[in-house]
Amino acid sequence: MTRGAVEAVLFDLDGTLLDHAGAAAEAISASFPDEDPERLVRRWLELIDASVDRYLAGELTFAEQRRARIVPLARELGLGDWDEERADAWITGYLARYEAAWRPYPDAPGPVTALAERGLRLGVITNGDAEQQRAKIERIGLADRLPYLVTSGETGTAKPDPEIFRLACTGLGLAPGEVVYVGDRLDVDARGAASAGLVGVWLDRSGGPAPDGLDVPRITTLDELPSLL
Repeated sequence: MTRGAVEAVLFDLDGTLLDHAGAAAEAISASFPDEDPERLVRRWLELIDASVDRYLAGELTFAEQRRARIVPLARELGLGDWDEERADAWITGYLARYEAAWRPYPDAPGPVTALAERGLRLGVITNGDAEQQRAKIERIGLADRLPYLVTSGETGTAKPDPEIFRLACTGLGLAPGEVVYVGDRLDVDARGAASAGLVGVWLDRSGGPAPDGLDVPRITTLDELPSLL
């Protein structure tokens, strides 16, 4: 990758900078301490993914997608059919535990700081509610380093749609080819960004062998990013 062409680096948030899965696992396990944690966490993360997909597709409001997680889970746990009032009350408690568990990945702060010190413009493109995502960036201590934020909630378009990546570049006043985008999901993040003309980088923390025919740069830790650029 040619360093001279790179003017900005944008990141995915959940799963890339912030350990969303870890925070969700901690919060749901504390919510139902008598349940088998492995099964509970696996099912909860499945429900989160399904409800977020429906929210991004415009099928559910932000509040509805939250209810769409706990209502089926409560039924599966033998707790009956919860109405909106009970679901919303539970969600309030869950969110307090989830937010208390927000932490950056250990490999996030150092590389972000290193790139900022090079004079690169830095920010985030994320699918989600703008207020919550801003709060996450603040909580993990990266708000000063990542001042630029583009969210699906504010733009009305979500990754991997090329439009959200193009809008982010326009907001920076840069051509897509001058912007690198880093995310933990191959298709949604790296390939989505590449389809819009950005340099999409896949963060694959699994550390396993790279798949055949990989068409985007791959790193297994954010510590590798500064040297890649």
